[in-house]
Amino acid sequence: MPHFTSHDGTTLSYTLSGSGPLLVCLAGGPGADVRDLDGLGALLAGPRTLVMLDARAAGRSEVPEDRASCAFPEQARDIEALRLHLGAERLDLLGHSAGTLTVQAYAADHPGRVGRIVLITPAGLVAREIDQAEVDAIRARRAQEPGAAEASAAGVQPWLYGRWTEAARRHFEADAAYPQPPAWLREAFYVRPDPVREAARRAAVASPVLVIAGAEDGVGGVSAARRAAAGYPNARLEALPGCGHWPWIDEPSAVREFLTAFLDA
Repeated sequence: MPHFTSHDGTTLSYTLSGSGPLLVCLAGGPGADVRDLDGLGALLAGPRTLVMLDARAAGRSEVPEDRASCAFPEQARDIEALRLHLGAERLDLLGHSAGTLTVQAYAADHPGRVGRIVLITPAGLVAREIDQAEVDAIRARRAQEPGAAEASAAGVQPWLYGRWTEAARRHFEADAAYPQPPAWLREAFYVRPDPVREAARRAAVASPVLVIAGAEDGVGGVSAARRAAAGYPNARLEALPGCGHWPWIDEPSAVREFLTAFLDA
């Protein structure tokens, strides 16, 4: 398993696949094993090298001594350590859910080191900015839809995915088998930086940004994705009908089309 030592001596693991320009990918959670993104990687393998990073205290990476170093603005320092380890001048970045906050913090810290940015079902622009009323409405609306009973019987909230399909079942069961994050990680990760200052720093990022949301996402809704897209001067939002929190599981062809066109532009 490839690994590197980050700025504070914490050993972080990653995987490499494909060939071509680097695309660093971060999972959500916070603390999800990066193998959560395996299905997404399969859509992109070939035209670029996917660098799938297990964040600190997640997956196969070490748990740091200092819990405060797991705050998402601090974890941006791990991306810079990875860039130096790989010897890359610039990185394209992809984040899912909570991982999008780390990606955005890095882009604000190192705008000259970032090429293109993909944010999938983001948690917000500068912090976790979920519209709970919107999320509650999605969950209530979807509670009685076809497949909800089957999903619930399998231990899955029916609003996690756009539909309870065989692909969704495989993804859910694989996630359940991966190492689970420590209980304290969520509180350590979700800090609240100065919103005005951080929004100004995001607005100064000139990189092209693609934001993908699931219109049926009962985890983050669509408002957080709209907020993220509105925060950048060169961003585009795609809200995919029939998709939940993992759009590439629900509509792999559509996600592949958007990602390929954006990353290869």
